[in-house]
Amino acid sequence: MNKARIAAAPSPAGSAVRLAFAIAAILLALLALPQAGHAQGIVRGAQEGSYEGNRIAGPVGGAVGGVVGAGVGGAVGAVEGVLGIPHRHYRHRCHGYYDGYHRFHCYR
Repeated sequence: MNKARIAAAPSPAGSAVRLAFAIAAILLALLALPQAGHAQGIVRGAQEGSYEGNRIAGPVGGAVGGVVGAGVGGAVGAVEGVLGIPHRHYRHRCHGYYDGYHRFHCYR
């Protein structure tokens, strides 16, 4: 029993469609990358680390705090950027306390 194999002739339009899909996929991937303006973890970590280190241990603490802050800030910023975790601050505009039911009350 002979099986006849029919090979489809390669069409020139097929390769153009593949190229168009590849270009569209690359452009969408580039748009999905985090923007450079969102990558502030290293700079801010170094600033806050050097400030706190200088405040606590003087100039040597400022240098060490800047290096450690840059490393930790970069790591946290990279993880949040890759996973898409929003960085939110939950601060109240007044001084106060939490009661037994975990509700915040302002002094003033």
